[in-house]
Amino acid sequence: MKNAEEAVEEIASRENTVSVGPLKLEVDGKKRVFDINDPKLPDWIDKKAIGSGGYPYDDKMPVKEYEETLRRLQIELVKLISWMQTTGTRVMALFEGRDAAGKGGTIKVMHEYINPRTAHNVALTKPTETERGQWYYQRYVAHFPSAGEFVTFDRSWYNRAGVEPVMGFCTPKQHEHFLEDTPRFERQIVGDDIRFFKFWLNIGQEMQLKRFHERRHSPLTNWKFSPMDVEGMTRWDAYTEARDQMIDRTHTEHAPWTIVRANDKRRARLEVMRHILLSLPYDDRDLEAVGKRDEKLVGEGPKFLKKIS
Repeated sequence: MKNAEEAVEEIASRENTVSVGPLKLEVDGKKRVFDINDPKLPDWIDKKAIGSGGYPYDDKMPVKEYEETLRRLQIELVKLISWMQTTGTRVMALFEGRDAAGKGGTIKVMHEYINPRTAHNVALTKPTETERGQWYYQRYVAHFPSAGEFVTFDRSWYNRAGVEPVMGFCTPKQHEHFLEDTPRFERQIVGDDIRFFKFWLNIGQEMQLKRFHERRHSPLTNWKFSPMDVEGMTRWDAYTEARDQMIDRTHTEHAPWTIVRANDKRRARLEVMRHILLSLPYDDRDLEAVGKRDEKLVGEGPKFLKKIS
C-alpha cells in the first residue's frame, strides 16, 4: 500500500503535461461541466468564488492594507523568534487543507524575514525504503524543533486522514488506527513542552476551481497542476467527509484544530500569523500591532466548522 507522497510522485511522473477533458462536477447542488483547458474561466465560478462556502467578505482585502498589516506582523514574528532563542521555547505549526487552499503561500510569508538557522519548513517527499518500514510518525518526528526552533509542516502526518483514505492509499484499518492513535501521539508532543499549532485552511468549492484554473494557465505555476488536482476536483464530497471525520476525531483540548477561512489568501495569512502571535507571551509584544482575531474567519474545531459549512 503506497503512502500519499509516494503515490502522488508516481502519478505525476507518468507524464509531464496533464491531459484532462471536461469534468462533470456537482457544485452547490447543481450539475456542472468544467473544461479547465479553456483559458476563459466560466462565469458561474468567477462570480461565486470569493463568496463560496459562505465566505463573509465580498472582496479581497485591499493590497495596501494587506501589505501594511503583513509588515507589522512580520516584525512581531522576528521578535517572537528572538524570544524563542533566548528562552529555548520550541514552536511547531502544521498546515493542512485541500489542494490550492494557500498553505505554501502562508508559510512563505511567515518565514520571509525570520532567521533560517532557527526556523525551517518541512515538506516531505515520498518515503525511502527505510522509512516505509518505520513507525508511521517516525519520519516526521525527525524534523521536530530543538530548543529555540520554529518549525512548520506543509502537510504532515495528517495525510493519513485525508489524501490517503480518499485515494485508497491506505487501508480502512490503517485509517482508523491513525484516528485512534493521533490524539495520544500529540499529547506526547505538548507534554514535552512543544508549543503546537494545527491549522486547517478552509476554502469553498468554486474558489478551489478558480485557483486550479489559474494554476493550469499560468506560465509561472502550471508545473504545479497535477493529476492529483484533477482527482481533488472530482472528489470534493469525499474529501469533505474525510476532513470532517479527521477534525472531529483529532480535535482535542491539548491539540486543537484552528480553522481559518481562506477564500481570501491575504486575510488568511494574516489571521494565521496573528493567531500564533496572540498565543505566545514573547517579550515586547505589541498587541496593537498584532491586532484582534477576525472571529468571522477563525475558530476552533468541529463546532466552528459546522457553523461555516
